[in-house]
Amino acid sequence: MKLLILGGTEFVGRAVTEDALARGWDVTVFHRGNHAPPPGVRTLRGDRLGDLTALADAVRDGARPDAVLDTWSAAPDAVRRTAGLLAGHTGRYVYVSSASVYVHPAPAGHDEGAPLVEPGDEGYAHMKRAGELAADEAFGAGRTVHARAGLILGPGENIGRLPWWLNRIARGGPVLAPGPRELPLQYVDARDLAAWMLDAVEAGLSGPYNLVSPQGHTSMGELLDSCVRATGSSAELRWTAPELILAHGIEPWIQLPVWIPPGEDHDTIHRTDVSKAVASGLRCRPVAETVADTWHWLTALGGVAPQRADRPVVGLDPEVEAKVLAAAAG
Repeated sequence: MKLLILGGTEFVGRAVTEDALARGWDVTVFHRGNHAPPPGVRTLRGDRLGDLTALADAVRDGARPDAVLDTWSAAPDAVRRTAGLLAGHTGRYVYVSSASVYVHPAPAGHDEGAPLVEPGDEGYAHMKRAGELAADEAFGAGRTVHARAGLILGPGENIGRLPWWLNRIARGGPVLAPGPRELPLQYVDARDLAAWMLDAVEAGLSGPYNLVSPQGHTSMGELLDSCVRATGSSAELRWTAPELILAHGIEPWIQLPVWIPPGEDHDTIHRTDVSKAVASGLRCRPVAETVADTWHWLTALGGVAPQRADRPVVGLDPEVEAKVLAAAAG
């Protein structure tokens, strides 16, 4: 298979590139050159919102990839430009979309038929929806795949969620563990997302797919227990009621990454119907494997994970954590 990846050098894009190379695929990446792609790929340099000359030249010279995979997450004009350029020269367009395209709050158990936000050029959810429509307009709905990923974790993460928890637990001592312990979590390991998307290309799939682990895959307790085991830390997880955490003004998801207390927001993110993706072959590795592999990758970097400039830095200030722990102890 011949694959063109728009991106391909960081996190999800890199996971796709490495998996495709491992399958023996012929891989070309189109990127700005800010990060080196894995060895073994053909490189085209350019700018999604600027210079597409290298991509246009490749098309003119007869490049006809079997599929294009697009990891773009900003202004949808980039998708319009590349999809329009490539529509007559490749078979399928796989767009890494987002679970955010559903109207918020989405009901617990929502599937791909849930109401969608309006497309737009501002706001993450609206831009992602506009990207889906741009791909459909250029390729036709029968030749596009919309991978509506939820929370993405795993080695290479450049958002900082799981790396923050691993570093915090590695420091040891009492750790504010946001409850309830059995709170269900849904996420997808970037490598499992990559594998599903490449399988989708081979299978000729089309349409939208919710892509996170099945309900019941893991919980907040299992995630943090896995962090303790992976780091070998003597940290003590102190499970704390959501009401006390929220009373101290702590922001879920940002200050305590991954965690969202029970309620509408939790149902939207961590109670999604993924039966369509599972039926099509989605396989999700155990949370302990995702955590251990992320810790191995993180320690190789000296504990400092890359950080996307367009995303907020996550994590809780130690002084705030200490105050909540003291309040919880009475």
